Amino acid sequence: MTATLLFGSFLGLLVVGVPIGIALAVASLIVIYSLPFLNPDFLFQGLVYGLNSFPLLAVILFTLAGNIMSRGGIANRLIRVAELFLGRVTGGLGIVAIVACMVVASISGTGSATVAAIGLAMIPAMVQKGYDRAFSGAIVASAGGIGVIIPPSVVMIVYAITAQVSVTDMFLAGILPGIIIGVALMVYTYIQSRRHGYQGSDTKFSKAEALQILQQGILPLLMPFIILGGIYSGLFTPTESAAVGVVYGLVLGVFVYREIKPQDLYGIILQSALLVGAVLVIVGASTAFGRILTIERVPTDIANWVLGVTDSKVLILLAILMLLLVVGTFMETLAAIVILTPLLLPIVTSLGMSPVHFGVVMIVNLAIGFVTPPLGANLFMASQVGQVEIEKLSRAVIGFIFAMIIALLIITFVPWFSLVIPELRTG
Repeated sequence: MTATLLFGSFLGLLVVGVPIGIALAVASLIVIYSLPFLNPDFLFQGLVYGLNSFPLLAVILFTLAGNIMSRGGIANRLIRVAELFLGRVTGGLGIVAIVACMVVASISGTGSATVAAIGLAMIPAMVQKGYDRAFSGAIVASAGGIGVIIPPSVVMIVYAITAQVSVTDMFLAGILPGIIIGVALMVYTYIQSRRHGYQGSDTKFSKAEALQILQQGILPLLMPFIILGGIYSGLFTPTESAAVGVVYGLVLGVFVYREIKPQDLYGIILQSALLVGAVLVIVGASTAFGRILTIERVPTDIANWVLGVTDSKVLILLAILMLLLVVGTFMETLAAIVILTPLLLPIVTSLGMSPVHFGVVMIVNLAIGFVTPPLGANLFMASQVGQVEIEKLSRAVIGFIFAMIIALLIITFVPWFSLVIPELRTG
């Protein structure tokens, strides 16, 4: 009864347009008033407890670092380096866009920031070379989802906090799956480019130009190595690495490339604060939501019910994948993680699945929701920056969705890709 009231009120509030964070808090409050042994202080304690987490500071700082990077000329220089090596092959500009998204993802930590940073430069360039505008937008929208898989990832930090696993282990676990997703998208882009005659760039770089591009790209390319190398070497924590990324990005944007003026900093910080504010409301409100589920033993009951229906690991995992694909279509990723992780984690761990591996599977699965209507945050961002109708973009992205699903199945049923690097670190 309590679970029905909790989820029913939550879904009802979403239907009438209440923001997700507020809907979580109000639904929790409705249930609190219905239970005689709880009082409103339970909600406020959950809000404070949920936000009182040192790793959450990394969410704020990585968001700021991503905005600084997109405004400071770092993304454009990374694109030039990728174009130097890959731009002349069939579908080269599309492949360059995917590689650039993967590199930018290792700095920004979010999908929408990656789409904005790369889309503004690459979509017009592809259209100019004869690529279909919707296809160009679909490339960037799909590859932008890698921003939440390849570390550092804001979404991975939230999952690590929710599942109580190591942020560093989650970052390490996302490296190979992120590459698998990128390769799958590149293969599909190449096939479609050959089919439609999308040629690579005909720009020939002289040795002097190539050397200049590499020189200009060295400092931006060092950024992910500094951030990730510092984490994995133990030199600093993920949160400290986010601060290092902010400082490094500011130095490049303000003093080296001079594309960020001092007066621009207020707007960059304000935009980052608005983005992070919505995230923190969701995380804080979901803590009370999750604690109510735990008190009512909802995760345990669901796990027992699922395991009572079938003991086939393959069937259970396929059912979970289908559930997450549907949920990712309609629900914001962070909200889905903080709500569903307590429900699904007991099921998969009872099957012997590592929480770290499941976290990667869950995030990759939900990342597909970035390019599926009606939510499709990356679709709307690509539509805006690429000036393409959302209907055309939705049709063009279907093939990329299938490519990502194939990669998802590989990642799900071959745990080695997610666990090999974390295991190397621990032993």
